[in-house]
Amino acid sequence: MKAPQFWQGRESSLLAMLLTPASWAWRSAARIRRARTTPWVAPVPVICVGNLTAGGAGKTPTVTALTRWFQARGIAVHILLRGHGGSLSAAGAHRVDPDSHGVADVGDEALLHARIAPTFIAANRVAGARLAAAGADLIIMDDGHQNPSLARDLSIIVVDLGFGLGNGRVMPAGPLRETAAEGLARANAVIAIGNGIVPKPIKETTLPILKAHVVPDSSSMHLAGRRVVAVTGIGRPEKFTETLAEMRAEVTDLLAHPDHHVFSGDDILRALDRAKTRDAVAVMTAKDHVRLPAEARDLFQTVDIHLEFQRPDMLDALLAPLLVQVSARQAQVSKAKPSKAQAQQESPA
Repeated sequence: MKAPQFWQGRESSLLAMLLTPASWAWRSAARIRRARTTPWVAPVPVICVGNLTAGGAGKTPTVTALTRWFQARGIAVHILLRGHGGSLSAAGAHRVDPDSHGVADVGDEALLHARIAPTFIAANRVAGARLAAAGADLIIMDDGHQNPSLARDLSIIVVDLGFGLGNGRVMPAGPLRETAAEGLARANAVIAIGNGIVPKPIKETTLPILKAHVVPDSSSMHLAGRRVVAVTGIGRPEKFTETLAEMRAEVTDLLAHPDHHVFSGDDILRALDRAKTRDAVAVMTAKDHVRLPAEARDLFQTVDIHLEFQRPDMLDALLAPLLVQVSARQAQVSKAKPSKAQAQQESPA
């Protein structure tokens, strides 16, 4: 979604103040839901990567970074998310199959995640976690910080420093899904992405703050020095142009569409025509690229990115206790299984 302009303005703007009573109702409903919900505890550790604001904050590259961190240490990670924009999530829990599922089925983020780890979608997070737990050492949940149904062992808040917390008000008076104080009270750490000032409510907590930047992959650096037409359908399109500028690509045009936009034939022709006119290359984020019709994907180049942490040692310290939990669980499971010799003795003659 594209944030209304007044969400980024002063806390005391007239429209924000007029909508404040509605935000009280939003906050009350969320508190009642949390009070009435007993979280289900999964049989494997669960990490939640969430945010405080509506729209994107960098959760997708964060989930990718965490997944790869654990995979590099031999941990079987399964990813769980709602499957925003897909029709299947409302019909139970499903494992994402990139070969047979499309954006209309599971949403764009799910298709990206499925490239690196087994990925599951479900509107009901408990149903999704039950399915995802099979064969997993650990579950990473993309979004869901405000969803109380599933217990988590580690809760991480992601904040885009280019946007911050907006005007600091709760929806619809501002971009916050809940007050910063309430959301941070249930978190274990904050990952602050990009350039900008860490918002005061976050800076004043005792939570560890891990700073990170979105960095283009080496596979995309051939675009350095090239003229490009940037085509996006993400929450904050300027993040894409910032990445392109960092690569030293020359952005001639930005064709920005709403978040999760499904590109039509007219959108595609317009972008390609603009690129031809500018003697440029039409480029997209990987998240946008999966929303193109299959026959149009070869006509656009993608810019792949990853998250680079300023202090990797802080990430190691944050995630290391989960390795201990996983090892302890594996030892318990191994101990509970009868040995081959025991199984032979117990089998009937």
